[in-house]
Amino acid sequence: MTQTHFERFRLPNGLRVVLAPDDTSPVVSVSVHYDVGFRSEPEGRTGFAHLFEHLMFQGSESLEKLAHFRHVQSSGGTFNGSTHPDFTDYFMVLPSAGLERALFLEADRMRAPKLTEENLRNQIDVVKEEIRLNVLNRPYGGFPWILLPPVLYQTFPNAHNGYGDFTDLEQASLADCAAFFDTFYAPANAVLTVCGDFAIERAKELVDKHFGDVTARPAPDRPSFAEPPPAGELRSTHADPHAPLPALAVGYRLPDPIHDVDGYIAALVLAGVLADGDGARLKQRLVHREPLVTDVNAGCGLFGPFEARDPDTFTITAMHTPAVSEDRLLGAIDEELERLAVDGPSDEELAKVTARWVASLHREHDRVVSRTLALGSFELLYGDPAIVYQIPERISAVSRESVAAAAKALRPDSRAVLAVRPAGGDA
Repeated sequence: MTQTHFERFRLPNGLRVVLAPDDTSPVVSVSVHYDVGFRSEPEGRTGFAHLFEHLMFQGSESLEKLAHFRHVQSSGGTFNGSTHPDFTDYFMVLPSAGLERALFLEADRMRAPKLTEENLRNQIDVVKEEIRLNVLNRPYGGFPWILLPPVLYQTFPNAHNGYGDFTDLEQASLADCAAFFDTFYAPANAVLTVCGDFAIERAKELVDKHFGDVTARPAPDRPSFAEPPPAGELRSTHADPHAPLPALAVGYRLPDPIHDVDGYIAALVLAGVLADGDGARLKQRLVHREPLVTDVNAGCGLFGPFEARDPDTFTITAMHTPAVSEDRLLGAIDEELERLAVDGPSDEELAKVTARWVASLHREHDRVVSRTLALGSFELLYGDPAIVYQIPERISAVSRESVAAAAKALRPDSRAVLAVRPAGGDA
């Protein structure tokens, strides 16, 4: 990865700051990660973390609605935000001369977003339309990230729909918004990250100038979302009125992403051995040799790897024809996992997958915004942004034995199986 130097410090109000200078291009990237995501929202308020992300773009203490957009775009910059299981991030990239503007904008809404009844009702409608577009009216909408968790997990934080139930969204109130902001959007519950073309001392001055007077509030206690793995196989079906073919999602529990990083990375490499590229085990067997499916994928994390604390999910998904039974597919998957559990991958398979992963990480983090988001999320989740720069080496060090152990842990008697079945006009 291009630059490995960074500095960390904490303001008196509790805000953690990561500064990573890189003068290879004349841009700066600024992100703020808040330690709140889908899993932190209260029962009866599904989708609230994502709804609040929308509200953070609706004006702030000293800026009217849409001013944030205008200030960034008129500077030649881009911006966005996203909600994850355990954090919500906001980020922007501007020419390096725009650093102070970016810091002002983020500090201003950390201080006080404009929470009004009009903004709330408007954004509830926007989120509902987003759900219609991305889930309700799309083939395989919510597959597997919405549909699989309630099969694999038992507790509300892990099992519920983070996009939100329409009834829950419509019942959200301004009092809910104020309480959510006061609890989770405290500077002590956030990480500010700055990457790119800037001088460290000047950045420190600007961070203190804009964030130093944001009122301190205590960070909330973060509960554990741990729950025991399934004691048997769990199955469910979902009727999809838009799906042209049946689909299958198989979910397993992963090693703890925070406290067993190398076990988690071994599972990441296993996913590559199973489904990354035409030569992968499941692609070869299920797509090319037999063939049983039109497509098959495997991965760590419902949104990707390193995006959640424990518990996290290993998924295998496939689209198949109605002539192929779910049990036949599961049997083939179990056979391939058993072979890997006994023999591990070949040296050639392992070298190919690890090289591909390392190259993709270097390529991804060569983009300043990706590097900013990674440093911020690793500071938030792991308390150590340096791990970002260690991951390629740790992936390269994965052994055949550790991949075999990862395959052995994906047991048929401790998994969730979700079958999506086309419902046609009968749904």
